[in-house]
Amino acid sequence: MLRASHTAFIGDQEYAFHVTPALIGELEVKCGPIGALCNRVFARNFAQADINETIRIALIGAGTTPKRAAELIAAYVDGQPLVETYELAAKILEKTLFGNPSKGNDK
Repeated sequence: MLRASHTAFIGDQEYAFHVTPALIGELEVKCGPIGALCNRVFARNFAQADINETIRIALIGAGTTPKRAAELIAAYVDGQPLVETYELAAKILEKTLFGNPSKGNDK
């Protein structure tokens, strides 16, 4: 199975971001159906919680502890210019929705 993760610098170092199938449910509890969340973010019609929760859940999905993920959101996402955090959340959701198409479809 193709693991669609994303790596990006946030705050103090590079982190991996991945929304696992199991964590999609938690993201949906916070932000509504995953399809609607993707539509809002891709159309730039998002809420701040859409951005924060996408990044937080993706940190956890890639192995960051929930406590550390919350600390990173508080320190480096809350209060930052939206364009910076939006681009990260959009890339995470793009990978969640489409995978890594340039690497082909592993079966």
